[in-house]
Amino acid sequence: MKIEELNRKYGAPGRIVFKIGHGGYPEVVMANKYGSAEVALLGGAVLSYRPTGNHPVLFRPKNRNYVRGDKFHGGIPICWPQFSKGAIEGLCVHGFAQFMVFEVRGTTYSEESTEVTIGLSSDDSTRSVWPYDFDLELKVILSMKLNMFLKTENTDKKEFGFTAAFHPYLAVKDVADVSIKGLDGCKYINADDMKEGVFKGDMKPGGGCDHVFYLPEAPKHEFAILDPGLKRAIAVVGANHTVCTVWNPDKSGKIADHAPDDYKSFVCVEPCTAWRRPLTILKPGQTSELSMAIQSVPEI
Repeated sequence: MKIEELNRKYGAPGRIVFKIGHGGYPEVVMANKYGSAEVALLGGAVLSYRPTGNHPVLFRPKNRNYVRGDKFHGGIPICWPQFSKGAIEGLCVHGFAQFMVFEVRGTTYSEESTEVTIGLSSDDSTRSVWPYDFDLELKVILSMKLNMFLKTENTDKKEFGFTAAFHPYLAVKDVADVSIKGLDGCKYINADDMKEGVFKGDMKPGGGCDHVFYLPEAPKHEFAILDPGLKRAIAVVGANHTVCTVWNPDKSGKIADHAPDDYKSFVCVEPCTAWRRPLTILKPGQTSELSMAIQSVPEI
């Protein structure tokens, strides 16, 4: 669908606008009294989120010359039908949804919120890498928080298993000064050396980390990223997930679309349905939904 058609069918002046953007594909810009956000149809990634009168909440690489097939290391990429690697044999790291073009399924707005729903359904290109029929739907709601809902439906005649994650790159002044609350007492694996332990206290992601935390059963999980440099805290709340991964590549990390010092400007705190195992098993007709909310809170 062309930009003119998208704006005519789904746009709303001053609230919902479509334009050509990430990777040369359409993206939608949402705005209201609480802030603004951009969502790309390529990969279903949230590209930016900025509360009114506040710093951007998401880190975004300055290199914007992306083409379809490139990985985007910023904003909030979608990891599906696997997070990381090894959950499903033969699939690329973080799955194939990041390379697919989503369709717009609906938009709406009110005095308190602006939202867009986009989706991805199985076709010949997805079946060539994963032999199942599915429907993947992402709803992004901009209100006092940024809310995201990722729903997986099995439209096949046989069951399948998957993992999913949100991969938010949370913007910070300097990762060396950041601390993360909400992980005290959790079992974890250091994915760099596979050492296991029980975490104590606040997480300090400076110096590089790739820690997989196993969370206790609960209706939701809450984390706070304290950033004294920007004098704020970022609250991340997830539901229907058993794992939270905290990642920062440090200066030794080589990421194609990052400048040498970009690692200082973000930390990833990622709600994941699982790390490798167990898969979420869906029988034909069943659905499962992963959700996340992000809010920036100025320090008092």
